Amino acid sequence: MKSKFLFLLFYVGVTMGLCAQTATMTLTFTAENNGQHVPMNSILIENLSQGGDTTLYEPDTVLVLDYITGINHPYSIDGKKLMLSQNFPNPMHGKSEVNLSLPNSGSVLMLVSDIMGRELVRKEFQLEKGVHTFLCYPGRESIYFLTVKAGGQIQSLKMFNTPARSGSTKRFQMVYNGPNSLSVNNRAKSSRDIFLFLPGDELRYTAVSSFGEEEITDAPQNDKTYTFPFGGGGVPCPGMETITDFDANVYNTVLIGDQCWMAENLRTTTYKNGTPIPNVEDGSAWSGLDSGAFVWYENDVTWKESYGALYNWFATVDPNGLCPEGWHVPTNADWTALTDYIGGTFYPHSAELKSCRQVDSPLGGACNTSEHPRWSANINNYGTDEYGLSILPGGIRFNYGFFSDLGNYGYYWSGTEYNGYYAWYRSWYYGHGTIEANYYAKSSGFSVRCLKDL
Repeated sequence: MKSKFLFLLFYVGVTMGLCAQTATMTLTFTAENNGQHVPMNSILIENLSQGGDTTLYEPDTVLVLDYITGINHPYSIDGKKLMLSQNFPNPMHGKSEVNLSLPNSGSVLMLVSDIMGRELVRKEFQLEKGVHTFLCYPGRESIYFLTVKAGGQIQSLKMFNTPARSGSTKRFQMVYNGPNSLSVNNRAKSSRDIFLFLPGDELRYTAVSSFGEEEITDAPQNDKTYTFPFGGGGVPCPGMETITDFDANVYNTVLIGDQCWMAENLRTTTYKNGTPIPNVEDGSAWSGLDSGAFVWYENDVTWKESYGALYNWFATVDPNGLCPEGWHVPTNADWTALTDYIGGTFYPHSAELKSCRQVDSPLGGACNTSEHPRWSANINNYGTDEYGLSILPGGIRFNYGFFSDLGNYGYYWSGTEYNGYYAWYRSWYYGHGTIEANYYAKSSGFSVRCLKDL
């Protein structure tokens, strides 16, 4: 068994019996953040091909599951027993899900208590036979106990919470979310004892750590090792891990949903056809522009590698092309598609796109730094960069020529105008947890990210 103090290694041995022959498949799970190993609280393993799931929980580091793969041996929930699945994610991060398998229709009593035995929730439901889903919203406590009573049977489980991260001041809440789409007869048992699997089945692995959640989907045929990239990892775009602009600047890419993004701020000084972009340093000249231009923050080229350039909006729509061939400045709709995919524009989703580099970041390691590029200190709204987009606070050059907010604000143009004077943008601020979608003067200098054409 590997030491959990060095790193948490999840090792899954999958044993299959076919015609008296036994084969094994070893799936190994690790996680890292900027090259450092990350302990994982849990890993949910779901079989998307056959249904069913199983979960690994810290402090377990090695788990061997034995499977019979013959089709004459289907495993399913025991239809005569009340069964309660472990909540996921565990620990809870704002919300957690619990599934209840009810062998008979009738009354179900749900009780939630804290570690002191104080009853926090008592709810009674009239439910039909089958699998039902409940959503749990934690409060200030670190540990909860859920007890379910139905048909003379009792099931209970322990649920962990991270109140320091959620900042919740509310009481625990439980909400019935309806029947599960899978019936009792075909939903595999969520336990370590039974998990139906055949080589080539599509599996989805969801890991939970102090950085949040990361997900990998694969169809393993042989032994394989998976590494979950937390805090700035991200998944490079398939077949295009980097993209190069006309100036020979090389940018990392990241795949988020079906969108392929630059994972760094644009810093080109040349349009894609070789036409130079005017570098307008004088504030008065800048304020009067109605054509494309760029500038380095405070006219200091040493900020180039850290934060990239600041471009006015006219550069983003210049027919010479600001982004490399096959790429474009994201439209307002492109930005909206991104935030819809991650779940919204409010915390914690805003933090999931921000670089984790911050002064006094509670994440520690390489995330805790005073060296640029980095965000100013904020204990409540620090970036976790779960998707690897690494949004940075490159500041702004106002339309009247002044510079401001390096380290505090990250403003990013869209290629969509609002009217003749304004255009849409997105912004992140070190002091709050919202991604702002708004419009501003086209002659302002903002950062730019490029998006691959579909």
